[in-house]
Amino acid sequence: MPDKHSPGVRRRRLSAALRRLRTESKLSAAEAAKRLGWSSATRVTRIERNEWKRPNPRDVEAMLDLYEVTSEEREHLLSLTEEARGRSDWHQFQDLFPGNLPELEAEATRIRSYEALLIPGLLQTPEYAAAVFRGGQIVPEADIERKVESRMARRQVLDAPNGPHLTAIVDEAALRKIAGSSEVMREQLRFLVGMAAHYKVTVLVVPNAAGTHAAVSGAFSLIDFPRPEPGVVSLSNAVESLYVEDQGYVERYTLIYDAVLGTALSAERSLTLINAITDELAK
Repeated sequence: MPDKHSPGVRRRRLSAALRRLRTESKLSAAEAAKRLGWSSATRVTRIERNEWKRPNPRDVEAMLDLYEVTSEEREHLLSLTEEARGRSDWHQFQDLFPGNLPELEAEATRIRSYEALLIPGLLQTPEYAAAVFRGGQIVPEADIERKVESRMARRQVLDAPNGPHLTAIVDEAALRKIAGSSEVMREQLRFLVGMAAHYKVTVLVVPNAAGTHAAVSGAFSLIDFPRPEPGVVSLSNAVESLYVEDQGYVERYTLIYDAVLGTALSAERSLTLINAITDELAK
């Protein structure tokens, strides 16, 4: 299912390019709108903020004319416009991912995640995921099967030829918190160890002995894309997911991630701890 030509990501990329071109042209949004014959600067800013569903090729062409974009870059951006107008392979799960998370993952080169209390979504078993959704008491029982199905489908991105590399840092507390039952948890931990053998996956554990650390306040993910496209910070809570593109924000979370990385066990010692906890659950 992973699509390396994800319309949602293409729209994001196109918006960023048009914002860059206007800035390089030394035009304000209001000045650009006036020269384009548009009634309001809002039309420009909505495009630049990726607040559109299907880019209008005529609008894009007009903006490229204004910014005097020619040759290869113009052809590239017009091609990007057509790709951005397509329908995602994830359309059947669109209501579950308002921030286009699967599309972001599909085009990423690297994902760095930190989880304090849960196993990362890309590394969950169906039974564990269902138990987490039920435990949250927010997802209706009738929707849990679809939620689990979508989460399992997301994992296919790790097997894609150009799929991202995943480094998942998990607090020891997440390994010990029972989801569903001890049996469900044992199978989840065994699966986690198996996924750690995947050539694109690294699992690291922050032991309880490390105490408090830079990310103790909550989970987040850093999603990197091919340069020069900027990365994204993904922040989730019980009711929503936020995707922040501000590079100052990304840099701060990168520092936090690096600090937590310094408190984590090595990959080998992490697997030893996971196996030990799995054995404890079997008693």
